[in-house]
Amino acid sequence: MTKFKFLNADDFFNNLLTIILFFILIFLLVFSVLFGKINLIELLLSDKSNDVKELIRVLILEIRLPRTILALIAGFSLGICGAAMQGLFRNPLADPSIIGVTSSAGLGSVIIFYFGLANIFFFALPLGGIIGAIIAVMVIFFIIQSNVSTLVIILTGVAISSFSSALTSLTLNLSPSPYAAYEIMFWLLGSLADKNLNHVLMITPITVLGWIIIIFSKKWFTALSLGEETAQSMGLDLRIFRSKIIIGSALSIGSVVSITGGIGFIGLVVPHLLRPLYNYNPEKLLLPSGIGGAIMLLLADIFIRLLDINPELQIGVVTAIIGAPFFIYLIFYIKRIQA
Repeated sequence: MTKFKFLNADDFFNNLLTIILFFILIFLLVFSVLFGKINLIELLLSDKSNDVKELIRVLILEIRLPRTILALIAGFSLGICGAAMQGLFRNPLADPSIIGVTSSAGLGSVIIFYFGLANIFFFALPLGGIIGAIIAVMVIFFIIQSNVSTLVIILTGVAISSFSSALTSLTLNLSPSPYAAYEIMFWLLGSLADKNLNHVLMITPITVLGWIIIIFSKKWFTALSLGEETAQSMGLDLRIFRSKIIIGSALSIGSVVSITGGIGFIGLVVPHLLRPLYNYNPEKLLLPSGIGGAIMLLLADIFIRLLDINPELQIGVVTAIIGAPFFIYLIFYIKRIQA
């Protein structure tokens, strides 16, 4: 006799909310491709000549579609990795930069800029970012093998981040020309502009691999939320679990940062906004945080493209303006709860 498993009210609400987020994401993806400073629908309706159709084709395939897909990939990576870091370290103030991968990936790309390899070899820039992220992961992975506490891992990430930032500043200081320094600084602010489908194809396999590693490890987040000792008594190998989450985050964030530059606070803000809606369950929060991160980054990018400002605002600046005040609020909110 077939047994039917009925969802309880919380699971039904969570699934419904995830579906709603998914449809919002689909709407924004379509909107991002069709609308901007140039409205493609109005342009096509006003003039159906072959020249206009070719202009629309170029605008979609070479400008807007790569930018939209990159916003989807980057936002999803930042969101899901932010939720994973907060679940792993059991700290709502954690985000993907906590293990130093973001700054290390940025350093790798900056070194490529410094030596001018980006103009010689097309894939040099993402390759540099990925190598930088891998180096950070190797250091963290070496630390994990000693079965150290979570605090030691966090402090190691802070040290890696500080060292990478110092080397990035040194690279800017030794830059052979002010134009090269300006280009590096401009890239560090974060942007989705001037990217093509080759950039997207370059990072997509590595990024998706990172997502898969995190999602297939999600069942242990709930156990870990009960405490490390309790989780281990339930059969969790903490060292392997940490390794999977950190490696998955490094692959996703490292590859994204190598193309987009620094885009902060999405991995912090989105999981925190969604957490109450998912009953503070870190396992259920992963996928919605990825979708929410993509939604937030798409909204920021659409806002930038609709603004009549030249030069165009850097998206990392916009997310920082939104995220930094929220971060300050979050600190005081947690302090008030603990008081």
